[in-house]
Amino acid sequence: MSNQNIDLYTAASFIKKDDHDNFYLSGLKCDKCGAIFLDQRSTCSSCFESNQLNHTKLSNTGTLYSYSIVHRSFPGVDVPYISAIVDMDGGGTVKGNLINIEPIPENLSFDMKLKLVFKDALGRKDHEGNSYISYFFEPI
Repeated sequence: MSNQNIDLYTAASFIKKDDHDNFYLSGLKCDKCGAIFLDQRSTCSSCFESNQLNHTKLSNTGTLYSYSIVHRSFPGVDVPYISAIVDMDGGGTVKGNLINIEPIPENLSFDMKLKLVFKDALGRKDHEGNSYISYFFEPI
């Protein structure tokens, strides 16, 4: 029996690949005020300028701004886990899960340095067996 070629899909439209097949987060930066957003929009929600948003590659590092340790979730989602808000170096704020750290408050500090990692979205697959790549944060 031969191995099937399983495709990898991204779990969000703002997860992109560069020319070397490395994943990154793509944002939109306002040319007028410098605000950075994820996903598609035509108007800056900071200064309200229209058609002034251009694609930018977000940094792979940032600092922990806020977090919540989640103890109850949907069936099939392992708990507890850490839901984090991260201020990215160079601009932009991203919400994601913090992994590879025990989810207890003593292990977490505001302004701790984090890096982006891209991996299989918790082993979930579509009906054809395709994996989904998602982003997570982990301590540096």
